[in-house]
Amino acid sequence: MTTMESLIGLVNRIQQACTVLGDYGGADNNSFLSLWEALPSVAVVGGQSSGKSSVLESIVGRDFLPRGSGIVTRRPLVLQLHKIEGEAEEHAEFLHMPRRKITDFAVVRKEIQDETDRVTGRTKQISPVPIHLSIYSPHVVNLTLIDLPGLTKVAVEGQPDSVVQDIEDMVRSYIEKPNCIILAISPANQDIATSDAIKISREVDPSGERTFGVLTKLDLMDKGTNALDVLEGRSYRLQHPWVGVVNRSQADINKMVDMIVARRKEREYFATSPDYGHLANKMGSEYLAKLLSQHLESVIRARIPSITSLINKTIEELESEMDHLGRPIAVDAGAQLYTILELCRAFDRIFKEHLDGGRPGGDRIYNVFDNQLPAALRKLPFDRHLSLQNVKKVVSEADGYQPHLIAPEQGYRRLIEGSLSYFRGPAEASVDAVHLVLKELVRKSIAETQELKRFPTLQAEIAAATSESLERFREESKKTTVRLVDMESSYLTVEFFRRLPQEVEKAGNPANPAPSNVDRYGEGHFRRIGSNVSSYIGMVSDTLRNTIPKAVVYCQVREAKQSLLNHFYTQIGKKEAKQLSQLLDEDPALMERRQQCAKRLELYKAARDEIDSVSWTR
Repeated sequence: MTTMESLIGLVNRIQQACTVLGDYGGADNNSFLSLWEALPSVAVVGGQSSGKSSVLESIVGRDFLPRGSGIVTRRPLVLQLHKIEGEAEEHAEFLHMPRRKITDFAVVRKEIQDETDRVTGRTKQISPVPIHLSIYSPHVVNLTLIDLPGLTKVAVEGQPDSVVQDIEDMVRSYIEKPNCIILAISPANQDIATSDAIKISREVDPSGERTFGVLTKLDLMDKGTNALDVLEGRSYRLQHPWVGVVNRSQADINKMVDMIVARRKEREYFATSPDYGHLANKMGSEYLAKLLSQHLESVIRARIPSITSLINKTIEELESEMDHLGRPIAVDAGAQLYTILELCRAFDRIFKEHLDGGRPGGDRIYNVFDNQLPAALRKLPFDRHLSLQNVKKVVSEADGYQPHLIAPEQGYRRLIEGSLSYFRGPAEASVDAVHLVLKELVRKSIAETQELKRFPTLQAEIAAATSESLERFREESKKTTVRLVDMESSYLTVEFFRRLPQEVEKAGNPANPAPSNVDRYGEGHFRRIGSNVSSYIGMVSDTLRNTIPKAVVYCQVREAKQSLLNHFYTQIGKKEAKQLSQLLDEDPALMERRQQCAKRLELYKAARDEIDSVSWTR
């Protein structure tokens, strides 16, 4: 294979890499678009019935395009020609029919028509969605051609009035790109000044540097006339020479004249023509294909550095995407178990980072202790419970038929026990609040564990296992915190009450030698009881404010950090290979995404290797 063929074949394969996965929305999508736009391509432009289809078939050497009246080409056809060596069979492949080789080109023609109808319906509507077709043949040069709908001036029946502008906009979207080579097809039996192809090409390429003019139907000109003024650049000059071609006549098409025979007839026409004989070696579809290939080679050479840079950037992004998507899953049970444990450890690591401050969320637990618990303690209804009326009622009920003689101990105990019972609410509420925080951190950690996104079943199992563990930790934490409250009720701090008489005595009036003669059944006495109980409850509240967080952290947070998945690990170890496989049942969309990414990466690497291996000697 020559250097030229290697260069153009290389671009073909890069374009294939760009188009074979054109719907893929991975991390390299921006680079894909940049690379696609950096690659040169040839767009075939012409008015309806200008002979576009015949030119393409002559270049390919096969009769494969739909024919008919009106607009036949209603979707862009991206045609990639691949020159093959040896005994390989000539065949075609459609992108929308992967891995199916078609050797009958009548089938290719029908599939182009059918695929067009699938998108546009059996009407005269057009669509910008391209059809991708690759042809592998020893009779072609490496080339990518884009056949565009023919330019028209009026809408026919079944078409919207906007179809004229729609086709022009579609054609313009391709040929206005600076790397697009324009193949402007004009019939020789019409005035070149009225050529739709030349008109739109001049608008996007006023200097003519990207435009190749092709004259068709030279054999159909009136006798005594010729197209030498156009072919020799006197009527309209381009930077590149005009090329005349003679396509098969309608009679030849009806007789199914072979394209090889048609090429021979074309060569004979120019060789024997009195008008064009001196240009014969620069006319014909075979010369046109070679001319385009040579020009493509020079364009590709100039763009190799930027193409290489874009390929390397795309490969880096694809490799990063592959790392993100993860490796394919092993089939043996031991490797699957190892994979599951690794995924669990990845989740557990992120969960601990949330708790320890490496990620946000753990501070919400501290907020429970520093704000919610104190606020709940302050809202407890001690004012109502220790009101003068309730103190009298409780003390009186505790005395029964025999009023207390000195201090109402049973009244004190009942008031204190009743007050302490209120602490159960904030204690349990703290447990529940921390439980909710832990559940949310688990949910966030599962979502943030990128490796787990591949396995929705395993995600669900981990979520269920952690929920079960957290529930178990919550129940144990509630028992412990309520036990702390009950402990305060079961044994009162005696020293606190032993100080009370001394404090009362010290607070008495020195002029009154008998403070003990105070009325023990008056309002002042009951107010003092309520005040003493309130002071004791305040002391207990301060204690519980410190001990409840300790119990919650020990029973819930500490356990979550140390043994959140312990029960799950035990259950996993008992599962059979089939059950492990079910846990690693990937999301089908993710599997498809990895396969697409891997295929594109393989194609880009092959292209990079070819760039390195091709000799760029001129």
